[in-house]
Amino acid sequence: MATGIEITGALRPGYETILTDAALAFVAQLHHMYEPTRRSLLGAREQHQAWWNAGHGIDFAGEMSSVRDDPFWQVRPAPHDLTDRRVEITGPCDRKMVINALNSGAQCFMACLEDASAPTWDVMVQGQVNLRDAAAGTISLEDKGKSYTLNPKTATLIARPRGWHLDEAHMLVDGERVSGAIFDFGLYVFHNARALLARGSGPYFYLPKLEHYLEARLWNNIFTTAQSMLDLPLGTIRATVLIETLPGAFMAEEILYELRDHITALNCGRWDYIFSYIKTFQADPDKVLPDRAAVTMTVPFMAKYAAHVVRTCHKRGAHAMGGMSAFIPVKDDEAANERAFAAVRADKEREASLGHDGTWVAHPGLVGIAREVFDRLMPTPNQLSVIPEGHATAADLTTPPDGPKTLAGLTNNINVGIGYIAAWLRGQGAVPLHNLMEDAATAEISRTQLWQWRVSDVVLDGGETVDAALIDRVTDEQLAVWKAAVGDNFFATGKYLEAADVFRTLVLADELAPFLTLPAYEHYFAG
Repeated sequence: MATGIEITGALRPGYETILTDAALAFVAQLHHMYEPTRRSLLGAREQHQAWWNAGHGIDFAGEMSSVRDDPFWQVRPAPHDLTDRRVEITGPCDRKMVINALNSGAQCFMACLEDASAPTWDVMVQGQVNLRDAAAGTISLEDKGKSYTLNPKTATLIARPRGWHLDEAHMLVDGERVSGAIFDFGLYVFHNARALLARGSGPYFYLPKLEHYLEARLWNNIFTTAQSMLDLPLGTIRATVLIETLPGAFMAEEILYELRDHITALNCGRWDYIFSYIKTFQADPDKVLPDRAAVTMTVPFMAKYAAHVVRTCHKRGAHAMGGMSAFIPVKDDEAANERAFAAVRADKEREASLGHDGTWVAHPGLVGIAREVFDRLMPTPNQLSVIPEGHATAADLTTPPDGPKTLAGLTNNINVGIGYIAAWLRGQGAVPLHNLMEDAATAEISRTQLWQWRVSDVVLDGGETVDAALIDRVTDEQLAVWKAAVGDNFFATGKYLEAADVFRTLVLADELAPFLTLPAYEHYFAG
């Protein structure tokens, strides 16, 4: 192993094929070059949040008006296998999921090392093993007497690395942790770029949680450096950026500009966007959102956000991807299953009619519904020519909707928050809860909303004031609900008590933690 590199995680059979000296040296070089910039940008995030907490508003960046006003620049055209993205399936990188997703009939599979995966060492490295085999077209699995192999035609593979905020605690360079984003990206592109190109595809990425155009510039510099180190032509690496933060929405056009040689699309990451809205306005009692269930894509500020993303993308020649409806098929309940399918169908009809070039689903059983909608409403490979009228103002993107604030909504936040965090602590990142597919954004919305309701002294529609006593009481009640539901697993392997402790601590903290995964990772996974 190269001097200065230390791996502290367990080296299980097969890991040596991913954690090679050459691959780790590649990651270490990217770390040496770009870690100071990452740290600086994370510090800038804290400064921006302090500015908003002081009562200042958020608006489009004045210093970048020349980029927004220039009518001529365009992004590089998409490669052939990213020109039609009408249905994309998302999910974690466990072996069976990867095979089933690639075989699902979707155009693309976003293999998620971020919010749909718990960042344990084994999940991260085994995920790289699985993606390496998928990129080579050789992935297979024997499980419980059943064989899983790839179909002749599969979805285009896109990897999502972790966001800039997360470290990888198990790889140290000169005693310093590497970025989780650089670890995930570096290993994937090092091992898979040439195999993907040989199969007529390429190294494609979804980039999460960007808040500023300088964060996009950092990714662009890393792409350029990686291509040079691997002797790949400029533009070989292609990215889709999730516009899933409120600050990112205000810089969508600038993000496209910074990545114009490498970007193909922006995506409406709706659940993290709601979380980011709450986090950005955490200190503003006039920006308190109603129950999570009431914040749909049809409320004004969310509808304006979606139109803004489509308009921005198509103006610059980029694709605009829709988001994920959280509904999944419901077993053994035909009526509930039809309601779920109807909700997904309506969501996809809204997206296709607005001008989106494709959408996400969370389950193979929903690929057909999404495809039927987009085939019907988008008969061409994409609809880059559709540009929604108007333009988004700061008020459009920041005015909260009216809606209920209820004890039932508070209770659901606590129930789902405990259930998701418990699964996350067990190593699961994507979890079906109450007939919805949830990822880390679920717990983030739940805990940030309750934190904001508490510090804003929100009075619920039933007359209850949201305070520490109410949150404590309902948390205890929902622990009892989970204990009744899971039985013996509650104490043994369920992690529900630990999850409730994480959730309660974060909701009752004096300051709002920027991500629940930061303290939870340190306490449970970094050792």
